[in-house]
Amino acid sequence: MTDADRRPLLQVIVASTRPGRVGEPIARWFAGYARDHEAFDVEIIDLAEIDLPMFAEPEHPRFGRYTMESTKAFSATIDRADAFAIVHPEYNHSYNAALKNAIDHLNQEWAGKPVALIGYGGVAAGARAAEALVPVLVALQMVVAGAVPIPFAMKNVSGEGAGRVFEPAPETEAGAKGVLDGLSSWVGTLGLRGRR
Repeated sequence: MTDADRRPLLQVIVASTRPGRVGEPIARWFAGYARDHEAFDVEIIDLAEIDLPMFAEPEHPRFGRYTMESTKAFSATIDRADAFAIVHPEYNHSYNAALKNAIDHLNQEWAGKPVALIGYGGVAAGARAAEALVPVLVALQMVVAGAVPIPFAMKNVSGEGAGRVFEPAPETEAGAKGVLDGLSSWVGTLGLRGRR
């Protein structure tokens, strides 16, 4: 398989690490939707499974001189992606600490790649969290390719435990298609296809 034959890799990041988080079934739905879209190879990156410690590297991440095995492993994971979709909650009008910690662990691994924000919450649908997140992503030289706000997301989740399923409203599906089209377009524009 040549580089031209490879589809770009989209990583769907589950930002919440709480037990019973609604972000997990949303991420599984979005990953499946993205696979059906057929522009990407897709994998889910769950921050609860990554389980990063609070950032404690002695040097700034822009140098990439990591000393901790957890940072090295996370760096290798994020570096192989061509694009991201961050499935994030809203806590106290912002995004959650586990996501900020994960972002702050790295630098060049994020840079120059497109990202979509899949926010969820109550009436605000994660919009205030997305608003707080955008300047952080721009500072890392990422391209924000769009957002899918999901209001009252818990109402669209059925089932129990690992079998929980998110059933999107039609406007959520339309938003998902829009951000996937945007991510695909930016991957092509930025020349990221086949970097792995």
